[in-house]
Amino acid sequence: MQLRYNYRVYPTPGQQIALARAFGCARVVYNDGLRIRQQAHAAGQQYIKDSALQTRVITEAKKTPERAWLAEVSSVALVQALGDLHTAYRNFFASVTGKRKGAKLASPRFRSRKDNRQAIRFTRNGFLLRPNRRL
Repeated sequence: MQLRYNYRVYPTPGQQIALARAFGCARVVYNDGLRIRQQAHAAGQQYIKDSALQTRVITEAKKTPERAWLAEVSSVALVQALGDLHTAYRNFFASVTGKRKGAKLASPRFRSRKDNRQAIRFTRNGFLLRPNRRL
């Protein structure tokens, strides 16, 4: 059984900055993963596995000076962004092969910085609900 909770939050200005940073990092990781998979497809290479993509886009990228800022946010949100990319590809391939009902889906697209639909996901260990019902 899977449970899902939606919370409405009213962040303080400092928390707004932290959330904006997390949104941006998740978007960058998603776009980097999509770019790597598109380049591999264009070069005729096999589909890159999720674990290899995660190592390349998150772990190795944190060690480079131009992507060191990825270490400032929770890695749970970054891993979930790559999970969203995997789900988008899985739905696309299921649509193309006819395993998915309904209209055909397009291939995954890059996430825009200018789009105001910003979202990140955390697993159970990505947040804490305090006894006073504060997140």
